[in-house]
Amino acid sequence: MPFEALVAGCLAYVVLMFAVAFAADRAAARGRVGWLDHPLVYTLSLSVYCSAWTFYGAVGYATRSGLEFATIYLGPTIICAGAWWGLRRLVRVAKMHHVTSIADLISARFGKSNPLAALITLIAVIAATPYIALQLQSVRLSFEVFATDTPHGTPLSGALGGGIGLWVAAGLAVFTILFGTRNLAADERHHGVVTAIALEAIVKLLAFLALGVFVVWGLADGPVDMFGRITEASRDPEFAQGWLLKPGRWTALIVVSAAALITLPRMFQVMVVEAADEERLHVAGWAFPAYLFAMSLFVLPIAVMGRQLLPAGANPDLFVLTLPVAADRDLLAFLVFLGGFSAATSMVVVSAIALSTMISNHWIVPGWLALRRRAEGDERQDDEAQDVRGFVLNARRVAIVAVVGAGWVYHEASGGSAALAAMGLVAFTGMAQVLPAMLGGLLWRGANRRGAYAGVGTGFVLWMVMIFLPSVGIGTMPHLPPDVDPLAFSIFVSLSLNTLAFVGCSLVGFPDPVERLQGLSFVSSVEPIRHSRMMRGEDRAEPLLAMSRRVWGADAALRFFQSEAVAQGKSGYLPDLTPRFLTRLERKLSGTIGAATAHAMIDRVGGGAALTVSDLLQVADEAQRAKEETQRLESATAELARTATQLREANEKLTALSVQKDAFLGQISHELRTPMTSVRAFSEILMTPDLSEADRTRFAEIIHEEAGRLTRLLDDLLDLSVLESGRARMTFGVVNLHDLITRALSSASATCPDRVFTIDRDIPDEQLVVITDSDRLLQVLINVITNSRKYCDAERPVLKIRVRRDNGAGAQIDIVDNGSGIDGTRQSLIFEKFARLNDPARAGGAGLGLAICREIMLALGGDISYLPGLGGAAFRIRLPITPPSIGRAEPEA
Repeated sequence: MPFEALVAGCLAYVVLMFAVAFAADRAAARGRVGWLDHPLVYTLSLSVYCSAWTFYGAVGYATRSGLEFATIYLGPTIICAGAWWGLRRLVRVAKMHHVTSIADLISARFGKSNPLAALITLIAVIAATPYIALQLQSVRLSFEVFATDTPHGTPLSGALGGGIGLWVAAGLAVFTILFGTRNLAADERHHGVVTAIALEAIVKLLAFLALGVFVVWGLADGPVDMFGRITEASRDPEFAQGWLLKPGRWTALIVVSAAALITLPRMFQVMVVEAADEERLHVAGWAFPAYLFAMSLFVLPIAVMGRQLLPAGANPDLFVLTLPVAADRDLLAFLVFLGGFSAATSMVVVSAIALSTMISNHWIVPGWLALRRRAEGDERQDDEAQDVRGFVLNARRVAIVAVVGAGWVYHEASGGSAALAAMGLVAFTGMAQVLPAMLGGLLWRGANRRGAYAGVGTGFVLWMVMIFLPSVGIGTMPHLPPDVDPLAFSIFVSLSLNTLAFVGCSLVGFPDPVERLQGLSFVSSVEPIRHSRMMRGEDRAEPLLAMSRRVWGADAALRFFQSEAVAQGKSGYLPDLTPRFLTRLERKLSGTIGAATAHAMIDRVGGGAALTVSDLLQVADEAQRAKEETQRLESATAELARTATQLREANEKLTALSVQKDAFLGQISHELRTPMTSVRAFSEILMTPDLSEADRTRFAEIIHEEAGRLTRLLDDLLDLSVLESGRARMTFGVVNLHDLITRALSSASATCPDRVFTIDRDIPDEQLVVITDSDRLLQVLINVITNSRKYCDAERPVLKIRVRRDNGAGAQIDIVDNGSGIDGTRQSLIFEKFARLNDPARAGGAGLGLAICREIMLALGGDISYLPGLGGAAFRIRLPITPPSIGRAEPEA
């Protein structure tokens, strides 16, 4: 096959993968995830287990070791078919805690310890780097198979040796960044990547089956002949040892391959993180073993035929590719090449996503937050400087480049040596060292952080000394009797001492209260309860909202807090800091930045007090009672709680309004009496017969001004009364919001003209046309902007105005200043009559402005609300494109 045609076909395949991933992401963004969440797509995504090491290396493994290659397939098959209920429980617990990686799972279980997660991340990175290099080497070697078949084979092969690996690594890094770090979703699911991997799974399965059919019925004379050739090969003295069943070695390899299914970062990513729910495992429990069986069905035939037909020096790892090339089956060779390319690229992409999440959540972000705490001199920093969301996304992108780049550097440094052939098992055994802590955390409430540290640390050191370093040429495996296999012995020793250290240290120590709570949640699969007592006398809901906004973005944080407030029976955006709310907030944050970082951030911002044993016992009792309650009783209790909260909030508001009304009566009496007294006094002076003409004119002007002041006050009262009664006349017309905002800014500029305000506007977004009453909407805009100019206490005041469509159903105008905002105790009253944003002496009015604004917006079919947690005073004005009352509005006279 011409090499240029191979490259063109490979590029077309890459473009197809990009298109599939892009289409899946678009469908997910529009909420059309039905087919994306199909159990078959989920099952096919698990095929990332079959990397290039399996696609190419299984045949080489069988050529060297006979039936031993089957252990790599038997381990996952036993777990999926025989312990699918355990996998379901793992997925259930992980979803309950919004776990994002294997390191995050173990960290969340053992007191949300970030150092423990950082240690597991270190093991994963060390194990995965040579494994990623192996994938790059397989792609390079497969290209060279075709390159050496061209008239210019040797020079082209040399060029490829230095460049193909780099180009493949760069392309995979770009693909992973584009579709693996598009946003920070709380569930960390990547529909585009998973769908592309499912398609690649079909390609590599079809390629391997097509090659197997060709080998059995094309190169051999059918199954009977093939069985004869396999039997003959098994009698060859050179390979006789590989066909002997060695119970110790087989057991060790089955154990580590079974452990790899749930501990390898890429497998945990697709099996747990990307799962919509645990029900997906009903299908995967039998479908994935069937997939593995199909992938292993023709391994022995291909290995035997390659050994018999190809030259003696041929690389057994490339038999799947060199057999069709030698037989001049170009189309089949290209299909097999795409299968191997799919196996390698899917492994690298998913590993990069999983490792970048672990690196950013457990290395970069905790370090960055620690540095910020140390360097933080002013608590009120610029919002952009505190954009955790942007930092986490960029950290993951950098981590992806670093992970893929490290694999390429290792590949170049090793020169594609034979040492890479064993890196699949080395990675399996490395990640198996976290298995005792993982299983112990899920099954044993007495397991604690000290035991996890001891077990994982012991296993890591033994794995490094006995397996990893010897695999890369540093040191040697232990010298053992001839009948003892070094690899099996190393696996047995490392896992046994790992487990003993974990159990022993857990028995000696006692878990702290947070670990006990997490242990109850993990072992019993019950909802976790976060019992963190907020600092008394201080409302921390708004700081928590501000923190969440920096992680998720303003709109997502406001929606979450508002939905929680509504669930509690409260209005507005700030719920009570109940244990249940704090639990839900921490779980949602955990899905973005990891359990340990989320726990630390909430404690820091929320000012949580230390948890005591009595708190622990109280929460444990609450969890046990909650587990035993019926659904009917839970619903009734929740409804009563919401009703009680609503009544309490209404009572507090009525009490505050009563105080405000008393203040209003005094203020309104003063406001009415002052101009009337002035009018009466100066009118009596005007009746003086010898008054000069100049004085008469001056006193008449004073009377006119006081009468106007009195009229404005009465107009406000009448306007509010008309609006509340629903008898206000609205004159609707087509309005450009840009023009209206410009007029409002011009009209409000007379307020505090001595202060220079910076106006931050997005002019293109303001070009939005709606149908509304322009005069009434202008009245609202002027009032809000005027309030900002009056009360913004920033040294350099900035007024930010943003306009955008509100989910296609209307328009949304946000007006935000950079002052100190409105006190949390007054936020629930600012739209009530007689309320003041500040003290009455400074306000200079009767406190009716925002109440009138609210009634106007209701009449226009929209609303106005105060947005907490944005730094300064922030108001959001929503109005429909076409108001619902347009049909009954009276035309303009």
